[in-house]
Amino acid sequence: MNRLKDATSPYLLQHADNPVDWFPWGDEAFEEARRRDVPLLISVGYSACHWCHVMAHESFEDGGTAALMNERFVNVKVDREERPDVDAVYMSATQAMTGQGGWPMTVFATPQGHPFYTGTYFPRSRFQQVLAGVSNAWNGDRQAVLEQGSKIVEALNERSGLPAGPLPTPSTLARAVQTLSQTFDPVRGGFGGAPKFPPSMVLEFLLRYGAADQDRDAGPRADAATATATAMAGRTLEAMARGGIYDQLGGGFARYSVDAGWVVPHFEKMLYDNALLLRVYAHWWRSTGSALARRVALETADWLLAEMRTPEGGFASALDADSEGVEGKFYAWTAEEIHEVLGEEDGAWAAGLFEVTGTFEHGTSVLQLLSDPDDAERFARVRAALLAARAHRVRPGRDDKVVAAWNGLAIAALAETGALFDRPDLVAAARTAATLLDELHVDGDRLLRTSRDGRAGTNAGVLEDYADLAEGLLTLYGVTGEVRWFHRAGALLETVLDRFAAGSGGFFDTADDAERLFQRPQDPTDNATPSGQFAAAGALLSYAALTGSARHRAAAEGALGTVTVLADRHARFAGWGLAVAQAAVAGPVEAAIVGPLDDPATVALHRTALLSSVPGLVVALGEPGAEEVPLLEGRGLVDGAPAAYVCRGFTCRMPVTTPAGLRAELAS
Repeated sequence: MNRLKDATSPYLLQHADNPVDWFPWGDEAFEEARRRDVPLLISVGYSACHWCHVMAHESFEDGGTAALMNERFVNVKVDREERPDVDAVYMSATQAMTGQGGWPMTVFATPQGHPFYTGTYFPRSRFQQVLAGVSNAWNGDRQAVLEQGSKIVEALNERSGLPAGPLPTPSTLARAVQTLSQTFDPVRGGFGGAPKFPPSMVLEFLLRYGAADQDRDAGPRADAATATATAMAGRTLEAMARGGIYDQLGGGFARYSVDAGWVVPHFEKMLYDNALLLRVYAHWWRSTGSALARRVALETADWLLAEMRTPEGGFASALDADSEGVEGKFYAWTAEEIHEVLGEEDGAWAAGLFEVTGTFEHGTSVLQLLSDPDDAERFARVRAALLAARAHRVRPGRDDKVVAAWNGLAIAALAETGALFDRPDLVAAARTAATLLDELHVDGDRLLRTSRDGRAGTNAGVLEDYADLAEGLLTLYGVTGEVRWFHRAGALLETVLDRFAAGSGGFFDTADDAERLFQRPQDPTDNATPSGQFAAAGALLSYAALTGSARHRAAAEGALGTVTVLADRHARFAGWGLAVAQAAVAGPVEAAIVGPLDDPATVALHRTALLSSVPGLVVALGEPGAEEVPLLEGRGLVDGAPAAYVCRGFTCRMPVTTPAGLRAELAS
């Protein structure tokens, strides 16, 4: 009996009609494995995963394979996006045992949950061999299997976490830039070779490093290091924006590029990638005024609202890579298709402009835009026509569950982008999403990770949910001055400090009363999103800057100790931690803006602060006499005029009343 029909996860529902007797993750599956005295087969994936679909079609929909699974195993299907803790511990085992990881992840475990054989995607014939071999080992050499599982668990628990070093210093950050430069691709941008993933968090660090006042904030460093950081960020951002990884018609970024030149993507589009990249492109524009940065930021924001917004006002998790069972079919074009839509003259012009030269499969191409068009009006007309034609194709499926952490990233990105580009609709979208999370996902002092169709899920939030949502809400407060978001962020961070703290500094990824797995996950390194530890450090640092709380500041610094360990050899996996460390080295600088919120003078001061590239600048905004946010306490108008106070550690300089004065204070 397949038990997935009542699931809320779109991924689990994709498997609800399989002939496999799937269990969702839970006690029932473990009890059944003990009762039948058979191993668990734990299959982990997510709805937009191409190879998950392939394995499902080849094996899980095949009656013979399903019969073998049902006879010899208790089969458990896990949505890694709903249960990142389950995914994390078994991925650690898979990587340790096989030297690689990925999805679908296939884990064979004892009825106690101890993994003893793992893999990723298996073709059907190979999978059937594995099923038979594992079952034979379980029945014929049980003691060896149990010992293998125990040894794996013991080894993983011994090596969990990373040792923490001292708080990062300016020289730590300088060494990280040097480390990054060693694997930087100066021709095509990015780091390393194929496949290439958008290095969103590293880019945020490089932009902050390049914007820092070296003499004041980061000590004496060679101008070359600053130039290197700025150049690496700019080259990568431009290359991604012009490549096939960026949807040149509809906006938004695909998950990664299968090649080193950003040409052919793996076509799934993830909310977290686009939220992170939206914020980075907005910051790139803020630092440089780049027209390309502005265009990509606004197109990505518009894509988020058009394609990813749910009816309840949250943001969906992902778009699939496939449509009609073919990867990339929705996005790829032939020259003939372009000519059919545009006619011969415009078709030839567009095919040349978009590099339609057979870059993908079966003579199709993924559209690129390696240079700006020489006729902007013509380009807009051609692009609109192709986009309209594409709208008639079968769209990729959408995973419409709302994940707290990723919505927190989207709230931060949309709020800032809306403020920077004077797009109140983007700020309003951020506010609506924040309201949904506040009303649906918050349960007392706890946070639920997911919801769908306006119904909250049952899975507990993990560290990244609390931290990323707190980051988003603090950003939204800084943009709007609406104090409810400041208070909610503070409550979330209290739970982080009370329930997630590790005694040696830093944080676990699950709460102290969460479901006990064979290992309590604690991964301080970034992956596709900021690690929970570094995300918590960033939110705690900002909250400390707004409140003067030594407790929050100390917790942030404790979580940043791992950055010092990673900076010299593994800086690519500590991008967000490095970005937060740059803010900590800079202070962070605090800007308190006081005045009637509808006064043009207040608006001008506020906008000036938001336009500043000072690393990690924290902005407080409030009416005169509004002192719920401690940074605003005792800060009043100056001769009846709105005023700005620039501070570090709650020590403020003389207030200023003009944008020019504020710019000078922020630059000094």
